[in-house]
Amino acid sequence: MQQFIHVLLTGGVGSRLWPLSRQSRPKQYLQLFSNFSLFELAVQRNSAFSNGLVVVGNQQNNSLSEASLKKLEITDYTNIVETTPRNTAPAIAFAAFAVAPESVLLITPADHIIKEGEEYDIAVKRAIELANDGSIVTFGISPSKPETGYGYIEHDKENVISFREKPNKEDACEFIESGNFLWNSGMFCVKAGIFQEELKKYAPEVYAKSYEAWKESKNGVLDLQASLKIPSISIDYALMENSDKIKVVKSNFEWSDMGSFEAVYDHLKENGQPIDEYGNMVIGSEKFTAFVGMENSILVCTEDANLVLMKEDSQKVKDVYQTLEKSESPLIK
Repeated sequence: MQQFIHVLLTGGVGSRLWPLSRQSRPKQYLQLFSNFSLFELAVQRNSAFSNGLVVVGNQQNNSLSEASLKKLEITDYTNIVETTPRNTAPAIAFAAFAVAPESVLLITPADHIIKEGEEYDIAVKRAIELANDGSIVTFGISPSKPETGYGYIEHDKENVISFREKPNKEDACEFIESGNFLWNSGMFCVKAGIFQEELKKYAPEVYAKSYEAWKESKNGVLDLQASLKIPSISIDYALMENSDKIKVVKSNFEWSDMGSFEAVYDHLKENGQPIDEYGNMVIGSEKFTAFVGMENSILVCTEDANLVLMKEDSQKVKDVYQTLEKSESPLIK
């Protein structure tokens, strides 16, 4: 029987969701979503399509992943622990090394929120069909607005023309008007053997160094010295922009990478989080709060830090995080 493996990538800090998201508890583990984390929702959502689970994370979040899987009563999975971050291309390579070459990998980040249902089922099943035909499949989300926080995929039906970096507002508007651009979801589907072959062809050093680190791993924990020799590179740069096996599945399911407080605001509002008459929202506190002369603002409260922002400036929260990071502030720990 062919294996359909869900590969869950759990790295990332979620700096644009500071102060909720910290190094010690990244956004994918926050219990903001009906008493489940994004990590837990991703596991549950994709269990219908898979008969195996591979979790690729790091030493810092390993205990959080284990606790989440214990909560879901999942004990049968492969755990791969990176000792140093090396981006998505090596992370997926480790998962590909861990399974049979004919296994189909459904690769998803742990920090996205997706509405389950018919549209998601259709997209995943089509991706599996294309993967079984030898393609490397990415999921392109039908855009609902000229979003500047996402990368884009230019396409002609299921053929990829180009990948585009996060655009400015003007370019994003042009992408939407053209009608042949999709948001890049960061989700993929591919046979393990095909991924290895293409990575070896287009990023031979990444393949070789990743395989060496995998061979030196013990109980799924990768060797640090071997890992440090792996080039840090995303799957987009290592493979997706080079291979001639790339296909895209246009996807109509509701999706967000939960990469900003604007996305969190929209999700919470949709699910009943109160706002005042001017569209202001409080996250993390039940104290009475009055917004005076402000519209569409967000107050984020934690035990040791508060954040006040205009919803439209959500992408700039990363600048605050980076400033705190440079000063080695304990507020990001």
